Amino acid sequence: MSKKFQSKKSPSKTWSPILGVALVSLAVAGPVTVSDACTRVLYETGGGDYIVGRSMDWADDTKTNLWAFPKGMERDGGAGAGSVTWTSKFGSVIATIYDVATVDGINEAGLVGNVLYLAESDYGPADTDKPKISVGAWLQYVLDNFATVAEAVEALEGHQFTIVAPALPNGKAATGHVALSDPSGDSAIFEYLDGKLVIHHGPQTTVMTNSPPYDQQLAINTYWQGIGGLTFLPGTNRAADRFVRASYNLSASPKFEDKRTALASVASMMRAVSVPVGVKDPKQPNIASTQWRTYADQNVKRYYYDSVFNPGLFWVDLDKLDLSDGAAPKKLDLTSYPILSGEVSGSFEDAKRSNFWRPSREAPADWGSVACHKPRLRRYRGQGGWRQARASPTGSGPEGSSPNERFAG
Repeated sequence: MSKKFQSKKSPSKTWSPILGVALVSLAVAGPVTVSDACTRVLYETGGGDYIVGRSMDWADDTKTNLWAFPKGMERDGGAGAGSVTWTSKFGSVIATIYDVATVDGINEAGLVGNVLYLAESDYGPADTDKPKISVGAWLQYVLDNFATVAEAVEALEGHQFTIVAPALPNGKAATGHVALSDPSGDSAIFEYLDGKLVIHHGPQTTVMTNSPPYDQQLAINTYWQGIGGLTFLPGTNRAADRFVRASYNLSASPKFEDKRTALASVASMMRAVSVPVGVKDPKQPNIASTQWRTYADQNVKRYYYDSVFNPGLFWVDLDKLDLSDGAAPKKLDLTSYPILSGEVSGSFEDAKRSNFWRPSREAPADWGSVACHKPRLRRYRGQGGWRQARASPTGSGPEGSSPNERFAG
């Protein structure tokens, strides 16, 4: 049974900006994990509503489109023979990657899901005796079936199916973790590590980036909280640095009651951690330019899309779409970067639904997949710490590691 170790917060008075710079330099010199970068924040407005912001940072064109899926759709897991099947209980508006995987979206109940890359994901051995689901259908399954985070947590804890993860069209491994939130502000993060499901559920899950795994991100952030954001913040584009900056900005931003100002606050946070177009580092292939950002107003069910290649953002009001049982799926094609503005539900067109990532042949027993049959869970509900690691003398990470992101991508 794994144990939870709390990282110790170093008193801010013992640290100086110069020492902080030196420590960050050591961290940047650490090993590099190949992955693509994204950031997600959950912001509470002054009126008690919630807005989710996320960025999609990717090394090539994601060929993203928006889809409007009605309730009552007959689904399968997209993993070939033996795939799990279900009928959608909720309509949703979602964003795809390569138009074969759901990576972001909101359903009629206001449940929002975001898939971000996580290189450390370990889906364990395949279990072909269990129903299967493509990693590209994982989030869609959640949006189709659940109204709240609590419902999703309860169901996914014990659900008996296998997630299969074929390689992405660009050749990279399909590895990711999922963040969920609902209109009450409840939030959870789901990761597969060492072949087991890890669920972080609680108020500490308002920010997510990529590597390292989430409990380590929390420990890194605890270290920087001891220094203080007005003293010094790590400034690189790497995931752990973006986590720290996003966390500080989220905590420092006022809770605006005016929705327009609240949206501006979230948008500015996401732009502050975005990677400029064309920026890359051959020595750090995990750094990727931001392609697009989304903002989801969970209480009014409004979904904003912000492409970096267009001068403005647009949005979709779910109540202006026909998401009733029997309605046709609709698609808003964004692959040619159309310049759109305002509310665009009228621009969706009837379309045949896309298929989820599907293996080209039946998966062999050792293929990258994850068995979700009664997984052993490690649950973290409070401030997290490093997993199965002794604290360093500074209390900032595993013994012998740099205080920031030696393992980050």
